[in-house]
Amino acid sequence: MERRRTRSSAPDRTLPIELVRAAVSFAIAQQWDVNQILHQAGIPPLLLAQGRARITEAQATSIVQAMWHYTDDEAFGMGAHPLPRGSFRLLLYGASGAPDLGAALDRVQGFSRAMPALPPVGLVRDGDAARLSLDLTQGFDDPEHLMTYTGLAVAHRVMSWAVARPIPLRAVELPFRAPASREMPELVFGAPQVYETPRPALVFDASWLTAPLMRDEAAVDLFVARSPAGLLARPTNDRTSTADQVRRLVVQGLRSEQPPADHIAERLAMSPQTLRRKLAAQETSLRQIRDEVLRDAAVSALVAGNESLAEIAERLGFSEPSAFTRAFRRWTGSPPSAYRRESKD
Repeated sequence: MERRRTRSSAPDRTLPIELVRAAVSFAIAQQWDVNQILHQAGIPPLLLAQGRARITEAQATSIVQAMWHYTDDEAFGMGAHPLPRGSFRLLLYGASGAPDLGAALDRVQGFSRAMPALPPVGLVRDGDAARLSLDLTQGFDDPEHLMTYTGLAVAHRVMSWAVARPIPLRAVELPFRAPASREMPELVFGAPQVYETPRPALVFDASWLTAPLMRDEAAVDLFVARSPAGLLARPTNDRTSTADQVRRLVVQGLRSEQPPADHIAERLAMSPQTLRRKLAAQETSLRQIRDEVLRDAAVSALVAGNESLAEIAERLGFSEPSAFTRAFRRWTGSPPSAYRRESKD
């Protein structure tokens, strides 16, 4: 059973373990010290075998930074030519002086032709839609689709950062068969996926191409200094979907008491029946959103290691640690102790 929450900070969304599996598979092929990479990120190797395991964005950032360290290559050594460290900064400097997003993307197309280490970028305007594609067919080794996911995610995050607003995607096009679980692309992109396409691409409203750029060189320096933090988790706007709005209210409830369904519906100016219908149309439910928020908060707390199991259970509103442990197993397939470097409970 759960009880009243007393305190909490808003949890970051966690990411599926698939990201780490893809990175580990690549690292093994390169004969890197995989155990050291996982240790630095605070990821127990046994979690790789758990299909529903989660990692925090900070852990994903550590994995990416380790790959940069081993390769000294911002493309992780997957291309035919290395992309030296600092290239990302120079690319943003070159694009930041453009008047709007469309002009900036046109500049990036020119940069990709001049820099063979960058995958060629294509921008096609088709009526009210724009398609930004990457060509990974020449010289890129991407058997685990790590470069595809990362390249598209970074492109989307940088565009949203540049205009200082999350850019909703109409679709994400991926040049491989649909995976058994679509949680990873859904979490990363938050948009419908189209598989077995000629090239990976982002499809969005063409009206965004006229959005003015809102960042200067000082903002570029700060953005790059934090990378890849902020590049892996999908930018969200609490007004973009009913599910995002509900998640915001559930996160607020971690600080006091979870609002009932009718209260959430009232806050969103709709009936409980309409709320259920809208969430069902987005393939989720209030219970699922609550479970995801609690799961992400629990994983973040366990990885941080600053609280005992009993303290986490109490903070998240569980009547006793055993109830929290049962819920955690249901969410992730593993006991809470699996997420500790060294169990403290």
